[in-house]
Amino acid sequence: MTPTLRTERLLLEPYIPEDEEGFVALFQDTRVSRWMGDGPASEAAVRALFGRIFTKVYAQDLFDVWAIRRDGHLVGHAEIKPSDVVAGHEIIYALAPTAWGSGLGTELAEAVIAHGFDALGLTEVHATVAAPNKASLTLLSRIGFEHVRDIEEDDGSTTGVLVRRSQTTVTSPPRSAGHR
Repeated sequence: MTPTLRTERLLLEPYIPEDEEGFVALFQDTRVSRWMGDGPASEAAVRALFGRIFTKVYAQDLFDVWAIRRDGHLVGHAEIKPSDVVAGHEIIYALAPTAWGSGLGTELAEAVIAHGFDALGLTEVHATVAAPNKASLTLLSRIGFEHVRDIEEDDGSTTGVLVRRSQTTVTSPPRSAGHR
């Protein structure tokens, strides 16, 4: 079950059916959708995606998907899920343009990453970002992600694969001073 998370300014919680119009508006905004999945999709496809969050993702507890709220308003979307592309867990996040430029993307990404490390017990979290998406690449680099490799897409574009490793290190217990 997707847990509710809180940051200083954001509430990450499971979607409710009443979020459909806000979800559609977010994913129909080409400033957002150009960087998501295969890019802009039809309204019908976005509505079908919203429906699958309930009928598949939540119903089968497949992975965590959040509605992002600020001051009670839907301002974004986030996920952390297994991905064959990265052979691990990938974070996905999107904010409405009205929420850009105020540090909310960093706050959101950090909350999802912390959930992956703390609640899911992951040792690393991945992100895949289109090469021209400089804003996301800069944000992820600033919070500790490292470029691992590039994927050449079918359309000739390039997607970067990034990773952030957990800061937790395993230490060995101290050895005794040679007494037997």
